[in-house]
Amino acid sequence: MSDAVARKNCWLATVCGAVVMGLPGLSAHAHHSFAMYDQAKQETYTGKLVRFIPGANHAQLLFEIVDAEGKLQVGADGKPITWGVELGPAATISKQGVTVEAFPIGTVITVTLNPLRNGKTFGAMAQGARLISCGTVVPAGGCTAETGKIFLESRN
Repeated sequence: MSDAVARKNCWLATVCGAVVMGLPGLSAHAHHSFAMYDQAKQETYTGKLVRFIPGANHAQLLFEIVDAEGKLQVGADGKPITWGVELGPAATISKQGVTVEAFPIGTVITVTLNPLRNGKTFGAMAQGARLISCGTVVPAGGCTAETGKIFLESRN
């Protein structure tokens, strides 16, 4: 192989390697579509946090629905109605104060989400929505921006 061909092959391998090394960063931002969520529909729920799942790609909050007085809502099966919401990456939302320490089990939250299209009780935080925390008791008037603390606003 000539020196010119060897240099060209080395240059090509370097460029290809740089492109491949850059792909993981891109995939972290585009690892799945939001098509599974009904982005034309927004639903707002208040509930008590039962689990905070920090995740590198998306954190999730699981919560049991409560009414304006803080009473746990149950389904036809007599079990609490549990919803979940997908947020941004844990590293990103922690910079806005959304951490396991700031959201212990039992925290009352209100969030607006785009629900799954398949009807399951899970969604992604809606564009322009806020995650509101109200401590461990639903305040008079409900858990709202006026009665709680706004932690983040989604920009999807």
